Amino acid sequence: MIGSQSLNSLAQNLNPTVKEALIEFSSISTDTRSLKKGDCYIALIGDRFDGNDFLEVAAASGAVAVICSRAVDIKIPSLVVENTQLTLSAIAKENRVRSGATLIALTGSQGKTSVKEMLGLILSRNGKTLTTKANLNNTIGVPLTLIELTGEEKFAVVEMGANAKGEIARSVDVTKPNIALITNANSAHLDGFGSYEGIVQAKGEIIDGLGRDGVAVLNANQKSCDKWVERAGSKTVRLFSYGMRNKSADYQCSLARFNPAGDISFDLFCPQGELSITWPLLGEHNVENALAAAACALESGVSLEHVKEGLMRMRPIPGRLYSNKGINSCTVIDDTYNASPSSFHAAINVLASQGSEETDRTILVVGDMLELGGKAEMFHKRLGAEARSAGITDLWAIGVFADSIVKSFGAGGVSYDQIEDVSAECVKAAQPGVIFLAKGSRGSRMERVVDVLMVTDN
Repeated sequence: MIGSQSLNSLAQNLNPTVKEALIEFSSISTDTRSLKKGDCYIALIGDRFDGNDFLEVAAASGAVAVICSRAVDIKIPSLVVENTQLTLSAIAKENRVRSGATLIALTGSQGKTSVKEMLGLILSRNGKTLTTKANLNNTIGVPLTLIELTGEEKFAVVEMGANAKGEIARSVDVTKPNIALITNANSAHLDGFGSYEGIVQAKGEIIDGLGRDGVAVLNANQKSCDKWVERAGSKTVRLFSYGMRNKSADYQCSLARFNPAGDISFDLFCPQGELSITWPLLGEHNVENALAAAACALESGVSLEHVKEGLMRMRPIPGRLYSNKGINSCTVIDDTYNASPSSFHAAINVLASQGSEETDRTILVVGDMLELGGKAEMFHKRLGAEARSAGITDLWAIGVFADSIVKSFGAGGVSYDQIEDVSAECVKAAQPGVIFLAKGSRGSRMERVVDVLMVTDN
């Protein structure tokens, strides 16, 4: 945190019940297991936990004060509020106001984490940079990220996810970004948004959080782009276009070139100049991610040289099209972090592109895509048909929609009842010239297939 805040100032703004309000704090904790002496403990409430149950533990662990939503008799100062999550956001918002960092906020159905990592590598070449840790991108994770600002940062990159309308609006209100990026809007989390149009509206909430001098960086290849541009109104808009499909875009990129060595080359065309990049990340979608990161970085004032240096340092992220040698010299592409129709499309294209004269089989190991609402059956059938059309030789599926996927794939498709069964079949098939790609939503836990295929150190 930057400086200190007090229970007294929070009490004045929130009008809660307060005991010994003059106490000040300069660090917070929401977990008594990692709480340090001198922290202010905030008792958050979730579906499976209630931080109010650990107030005495916090006091015994050295907390200087607690912020809670249930009155309790403890020996340290306390602030009783109606909603502790909103209080966390208030603390984070004040900390953001105190920071002079140029802050880039980003959202989208896919690509958020990859773009965040790319931006971190680019911007850190030009100054201290704070980036969202792991997947702390929800309405709790965003405030926790902002509280990490120390005042020394030149840049900050904050990832924003959402499962329902209004969540990004709450996150961006706390964040006050200088630059807002929407990578894309695709059919993911339909249960929470109701429709594709609901997703477009929700992602657009990030634009509303920009100040008068803010910059919206938008994907010109998206059919929803015009709606976002209209939403930006008089704010500055910068467009990017992968494959140079939109000639009016400010930032352009060539199509990816797949090299015999297995890496990818591409060219960026920006108002500031041109760049040629060769890197080991798989997939055209990652080239589009690089273009988005470059656009945001250049809009924040960094040089083309730093953009190239940062992108050249980017390496594949485990769980996101992460390629490794497996048992019996097979190849395993781990894309198990999550799944949606659009990310499956990218994964299928990657697997198809790996085929060569030395490749005997390309095996797509599929788990269910979750949170697709009433269109789930349609999307899973489409997945199987797309894999067949792309030339994938085998598709092995598990889950509620396994039979639908396999039926639409046709010959070479097999459905399994248990993850152990498909894993065992993968082990039998593993040999040189065989490439596996495993993917499914988090609830499918497809990483278990990857685990049995990987070489273990003895």
